[in-house]
Amino acid sequence: MSGYDDRDGKIWMDGKLVDWRAANVHILTHAMHYASSVFEGERAYNGKIFKSREHSERLHFSARELEFEIPYTVDEIEAAKQQVLAVSGLSDAYLRAIAWRGVGEDMGVASRRNPVHLAIAAWEWGAYYGDAKYKGAKLDISKWKRPSPETIPSHAKAAGLYMICTMSKHAAEDKGCSDAMMFDYRGYVAEATGANMFFVQNGEVHTPLPDCFLNGLTRQTVIGMLKDRQIKVHERHILPAELEGFEQCWLTGTAAEVTPVGQIGDYNFEVGALTREISEGYEKLVRA
Repeated sequence: MSGYDDRDGKIWMDGKLVDWRAANVHILTHAMHYASSVFEGERAYNGKIFKSREHSERLHFSARELEFEIPYTVDEIEAAKQQVLAVSGLSDAYLRAIAWRGVGEDMGVASRRNPVHLAIAAWEWGAYYGDAKYKGAKLDISKWKRPSPETIPSHAKAAGLYMICTMSKHAAEDKGCSDAMMFDYRGYVAEATGANMFFVQNGEVHTPLPDCFLNGLTRQTVIGMLKDRQIKVHERHILPAELEGFEQCWLTGTAAEVTPVGQIGDYNFEVGALTREISEGYEKLVRA
């Protein structure tokens, strides 16, 4: 497969479709130097983008958290995504919407005089963790921690927040793992590098309280599914020592969907009945 820069197709940029290979920005784009960009990852199933509007609304929220305004309304973003999906020819696709501060009069940390841009692309993307989606992913434990919300806009889906995630995932892959689990700045269990986490103990579900990291849309969807099944869900701070007592674990995210976890560091988990039920239920829900 060719690189993501060398493909046929169209990408929506600032109100029009451009050839995939021509979807470029200037080297002095502010976002490249100072990470002033926000994005959404979305999946379409059978030609319909799951929770599309919620993603577009969160894109605007994230931009405001970084103190810039996207020059397109939620309705305009929705229309653009549909246009991109249609021209892609894909019924099942991953979509990436990204907004960023571009090149302009400012080239220091300040960037108020620089225009804000928006682009949307779609491509075919299978299971994020490959066969781990069925066998159970193996996770490393990252040395990096999710920072305090006093230090970053932790509830935004902002590009700069993923730097330590990239480093953590690379370190995990070097150890033969699919991903890494991260603690937060206080030492509580937080999330994987691009997915939220759930644990099962005695028929009840425990999930880290997202008070310093992203409260994912898939996470919220899965909590709703569990409550619909009358399964008790505890959203709380989870200590590392508690990992030994959990029986099952899974990850949630738009890219990850619902992926079971078989191992985190020295802790092992079964790919149990509830994990499979939620994974299968999610698959049915997104294709309903």
